[in-house]
Amino acid sequence: MSAFVPAQRSSDRRPLSPDTVLLALPATAATASVLRSLRADGLDVTPAHDGIGVLDAARAGVPALVVLDVELPGPDVSTVVGALQAEVPSAPLVAVTPRERRSALLGLLRADRDDYVLRPFPVDELVARIRLRLRQGGLIDENVVRVGDLAVDPDLGEVQIDGRPVALSPTEFSLLMALVSEAGETVSHDRIAQQVWTEPASANLVQVYISYLRRKIGPERIRTVRGAGYVLEG
Repeated sequence: MSAFVPAQRSSDRRPLSPDTVLLALPATAATASVLRSLRADGLDVTPAHDGIGVLDAARAGVPALVVLDVELPGPDVSTVVGALQAEVPSAPLVAVTPRERRSALLGLLRADRDDYVLRPFPVDELVARIRLRLRQGGLIDENVVRVGDLAVDPDLGEVQIDGRPVALSPTEFSLLMALVSEAGETVSHDRIAQQVWTEPASANLVQVYISYLRRKIGPERIRTVRGAGYVLEG
């Protein structure tokens, strides 16, 4: 087999953003679940379904991380991995491999940067490996609080749903934080009022702002417990 020759970057390719995860997995339900989880982390995910697509996407810009199934159609895995390590050496690689190909794969991976999971894989295990590598690179903030696909950054005052930003007023954000801090539990009107307003607030005022917040993040996320308070659900 001839050696892989890096191609020149084409000016008509759309560059990848610095927080892009290049997700090179077969089009399956498990892949769709991984994609949703990563986008809920606020990451830009670019799918690829064959070796050529992986290399083309990597040449378009430096991804934050590459997830690669070793049995994708196209060039063999040693060619693809070698090209990725040559062209985007800063990007960690998380490989997905069947057990019988594990030994051969280990010889291709960099011990200080890359990782692998065995296929078939639990979705949460693969996502955890990806998050670990991204966290080590500073691309996932451990301070971000997640409830389902809702992500809240208390330090930056930012909210995302399935990776999409949601604009909240300062009062709405404080209200959301009061609910997020006890997600899945009932938070009373009095407790919300104490955390959100510096002056005494009526149950009616709390109810009004709950209504505002529901419009922003979705009514199904906040459940009313009659006579007790509200529950933020994932």
